[in-house]
Amino acid sequence: MAAHDNADEALTRSDVRRTDSTEFEDTADLLVCRDQQGEERALVRKLDGRILPITCLLYLFAYLDRSNLGNARLQGLPRDTLGGDPTGVLFDWVNSAFFVTYILFQVPATVLSKYFNPRIWIGCSAIAWGLCSTLMATAHNFSSLVVARLALGTFEAAFGPAVVLYFSFYYTKSEYGTRVAYWFGFAAVAGAFGGLIAFGIDHVKASIANWRLLFIIEGAPTVLAGVMCIFILPDRPESTSFLTAAERKLAMERMNRGTSGDVGRVVNRKHVVAAFLDWRVYVAGVIYFGLNSALASCSAFLPTIIQTMGYENALAQLMTVPPYAVAGAVLVTTSYISDRLQTRGILVFSACMLGAVGYLLMLCVTHNQHVRYFATFCITSGTYTSIGLVIAWFTHNMGSETKRATGVPLFGAIGQCGAILGSHLYPLTEGPTYIKGFAVSCALLLVAALCGLVLSFSFRWHNKDRDRRYGEVNPDERVDTTELADKAPGFRYIP
Repeated sequence: MAAHDNADEALTRSDVRRTDSTEFEDTADLLVCRDQQGEERALVRKLDGRILPITCLLYLFAYLDRSNLGNARLQGLPRDTLGGDPTGVLFDWVNSAFFVTYILFQVPATVLSKYFNPRIWIGCSAIAWGLCSTLMATAHNFSSLVVARLALGTFEAAFGPAVVLYFSFYYTKSEYGTRVAYWFGFAAVAGAFGGLIAFGIDHVKASIANWRLLFIIEGAPTVLAGVMCIFILPDRPESTSFLTAAERKLAMERMNRGTSGDVGRVVNRKHVVAAFLDWRVYVAGVIYFGLNSALASCSAFLPTIIQTMGYENALAQLMTVPPYAVAGAVLVTTSYISDRLQTRGILVFSACMLGAVGYLLMLCVTHNQHVRYFATFCITSGTYTSIGLVIAWFTHNMGSETKRATGVPLFGAIGQCGAILGSHLYPLTEGPTYIKGFAVSCALLLVAALCGLVLSFSFRWHNKDRDRRYGEVNPDERVDTTELADKAPGFRYIP
């Protein structure tokens, strides 16, 4: 009996020791985990402080430089260079010339950017398009304006998709959407800021035309920002001197969460072909087509549309500010929610529907100017939010760096064809109702919303199918996508 009691006591002591040991190990693991999380948060703050300010500033200038034609139109550009342009057709072609080269060079420029240092590539492209924008102030006829816009599109094509790719080097799937929203949100800031600048220039008495002064004031700072980018922007994670050795190791680990494959200054040719053969890229192109048609319409014609509500030129410039400001806030908020929930498709659908409602109000309400002005908020918020979400959606659904470098600018190039269409939807001869422009934009956003649902369903179905066939996976584990990119059994899409 005593022996039995002693045995029980020994067993109890052994259990206590095992329990104490387990608790100690769990506590130690928890402390290590917390320490790693702290290091990661510190790294993200360090990256945000260096990457976001300069890239957001550059996109602010990029969007000012591509969209200031809408403001210049109300400041006399057609009268001085286009012979008055009573139908608005010449202005439409000047506006759309930008998108011709922007479409043609997006894919080759982004793939080629993988061979170069990101800060040099992005900085030099900014310097080049800044010079093009500034020199538009010297244009005296239709031909010179078109040449300047073609050059502007060439160099901006080397910038936008390259920044989208660059962000994926440093930010994980749960961080990426919000950072793209901060960056792309500066397109909305540019719309608001551009209206303020144009309003101020309208009250300047200068020796040159106000629209020429507008191009100089908005173009020259881009050159300076491009020079700053060359010295400020970090290189790729594996080679940047901006990070310590430990930070570089952590950055590389973060870069390969949920994926892996070609990394560095290499191009996987099979993944280039895979991007061109992926049907989802073309569906994303359809979404982007509709969104960019609406975006180009907003950029070039919002001041004109607001002018039809009874506001004079200078006040019409100022009245463009609130819709863009609200659009930026909606974009960032929605993208943050998307990152937290790790879902994009449903939010893309909702944002597209919001923009479509705005165009429906423009079509159906012709005399209540307060409702029509509210509609501009719906249009800008829905359009900008959808574009930011689609960019973030596909960047982490491509599976490899090369496929990302090909697929994102590919659907972007398809989408920019919509911008050419949007540039011709609002001829002056159809004002002030612009029924065709509003109807086409509304229809395209409804199609985009439907495509968003189709893609979301497709991604969810494939995730469930792979879970069933290969088992569930940790979304942060490294997946070998070297051969199959996003078709790898362990890869999971963001729906």
